[in-house]
Amino acid sequence: MASSHIILPPDDDDEEQRRLEEEEDEDPWARSGPPPAAPEQAVKAALPFSATCVRISRDSYPNLRALRNASSVSLADAAYVKISEGDFGYVLDDVPHLVDHLPDAPTYPNPLQDHPAYSTVKQYFVNEDDTVPQKVVVQKSSRRGVHFRRAGPRQRVYFESDEVKACIVTCGGLCPGLNTVIRELVCGLSHMYNVSKIYGIQNGYKGFYSSNYLTLTPKSVDDIHKRGGTVLGTSRGGHDTKKIVDNIQDRGINQVYIIGGDGTQKGAYEIFKEIRKRGLKVSVAGVPKTIDNDIAIIDKSFGFDTAVEEAQRAIDSAHVEACSAENGIGLVKLMGRYSGFIAMYATLASRDVDCCLIPESPFYMDGEGGLLQYVEKRLKENKHMVIVVAEGAGQDLIAKSLSASEQQDASGNKLLLDIGLWLTHKIKDHFKSKKMEMTIKYIDPTYMIRAIPSNASDNVYCTLLAHSAIHGAMAGYSFTVGNVNGRHAYIPFYRVTSTRNKVKITDRMWARLLSSTNQPSFLSQKDIDEAKETDRTANKPPLPSGLSHHVANSFDQSASSSTNSDI
Repeated sequence: MASSHIILPPDDDDEEQRRLEEEEDEDPWARSGPPPAAPEQAVKAALPFSATCVRISRDSYPNLRALRNASSVSLADAAYVKISEGDFGYVLDDVPHLVDHLPDAPTYPNPLQDHPAYSTVKQYFVNEDDTVPQKVVVQKSSRRGVHFRRAGPRQRVYFESDEVKACIVTCGGLCPGLNTVIRELVCGLSHMYNVSKIYGIQNGYKGFYSSNYLTLTPKSVDDIHKRGGTVLGTSRGGHDTKKIVDNIQDRGINQVYIIGGDGTQKGAYEIFKEIRKRGLKVSVAGVPKTIDNDIAIIDKSFGFDTAVEEAQRAIDSAHVEACSAENGIGLVKLMGRYSGFIAMYATLASRDVDCCLIPESPFYMDGEGGLLQYVEKRLKENKHMVIVVAEGAGQDLIAKSLSASEQQDASGNKLLLDIGLWLTHKIKDHFKSKKMEMTIKYIDPTYMIRAIPSNASDNVYCTLLAHSAIHGAMAGYSFTVGNVNGRHAYIPFYRVTSTRNKVKITDRMWARLLSSTNQPSFLSQKDIDEAKETDRTANKPPLPSGLSHHVANSFDQSASSSTNSDI
């Protein structure tokens, strides 16, 4: 399907500004008529609004000026950004398609039209013009804002069932639901689209070029969703774009399903770019996976509900230990390298927690209003307390006290120091100096939570993600799939890799937590101001400066409200 690309500005900036001013003076309703005549390929991509778009070519690169903001896309990446502008501030942040580099690719009727399971569905094909808004809470005068292409089956597909050779790979750390996604990708391809050639890549990205492919069938994956981990194995690092694409090309793979976090999705983006550079007929579908729930744009990642449920059990155990000792403290460390969503939601679900510490909210130990003073006060009042801390919290405090050097793992993530163990020693030393009796129990359930099977809610979510990924790949798109405001959508790779979702400590959800635990915020006015500024720019994507100011404003407005934020 031919699709529109970002609009390049004229060379004369003054002329551009005059044109924009003239557009603003026009009656917007007068511009809502039918779009002008366009070539046949552009007609295929007709949008439900009046739009004027130009494809970026390599000859256009010199016209791209300095990029907006510090976190900008490179000139090479600009070729893959597809943004269309419509009436009343409508912006479609579209995903790449096969016809972008293979304009003569043939299409075929979707096999689902003859599928007995779908024959009773009133409208089982998604309208080509359906999109999903990034921001749903708006005001009367708001622009329509940024939208993503809606996920789902299309009436025409770009692969015949017997020509499909699909492969599936899992990368990064473990997460509840990995096996469910694998199972549903295999069963969905087989049962919905009659695909018979499906392969598993073993042990992450390096498995593309260092091990044999594993043949997958519905029978071989029938009960894997009942087990934790991933039957394909996983690893960090090992990404060699040229070797991976060489292997894909040599084996005739034409659909690649990549399950992993933001680092893995960056790898998927590089694979897609190399595939397009070589002119291959290959779709790349990313299924975002992170137990920390820190993938940008999407409502939540699979496995998160299971992780919160299991984390609550650890908190319950800590509460029992704390209540059973004089001045007892139960300290639980949960996952959350950069984002404290698991700690926050598990705390709210438990209602037994007296203090929750997350990476987004700085705290201090000593002095008036510090953590140690609060712990002492809480024990005098209640005789026990429970503390929940995310693994990435307080890393600056530990680094200062231990003079630790920063190191990274194979995925490029900063190796974290054990905040739970450090807090345990600090609290013990404090009460020893006060000559107060105290018992503290430190619980770290991290690997227990990662390794369990997904619960019922996550199993359903994994199924929907897998099916949406299949429909998109069959339709010729390359993308990351995710739930955006309750609707599954195809999201450009650059949007989920350019920013990270974090807890907004200026939102009502964090205020609810503070109200539940009765803990101090530990924040100075400077911290609050910095948090507001961080929230303001958190989800603003890196965009070429060639965009019209209408498009830029729409992105700014959508960035002001994270899909993962307050309810």
